[in-house]
Amino acid sequence: MLSKSVFAIAVGLSLSGAAFAQTQRPPAVNEPGNNAVNSSGENNSAAPVKGANSFTQSQAKSRIEKAGFSSVSGLKKDKNGVWRGKAAKGSRTVNVSVDFQGNVNGK
Repeated sequence: MLSKSVFAIAVGLSLSGAAFAQTQRPPAVNEPGNNAVNSSGENNSAAPVKGANSFTQSQAKSRIEKAGFSSVSGLKKDKNGVWRGKAAKGSRTVNVSVDFQGNVNGK
């Protein structure tokens, strides 16, 4: 009878320890600061980053315009998932791009 009680206590302690361990996880952290999608002005790369791009052509054009470009034209998604086209910046026409993270680059 005593061995059954000891066994029951041992099982109870091991289960409570497992439950305790599951509740003692560290809180979620918003770092590193590598956003899935960056808002305009938050480029994390000076060059487009290749990856599966879910932006539509219209969304890519809007991001380029919000970054200070105008007259966006010829937008096409390349094999690396980067939207590329032409746009005006001041009086110059430049090549522009939007990658899957929302980075807008123009040269």
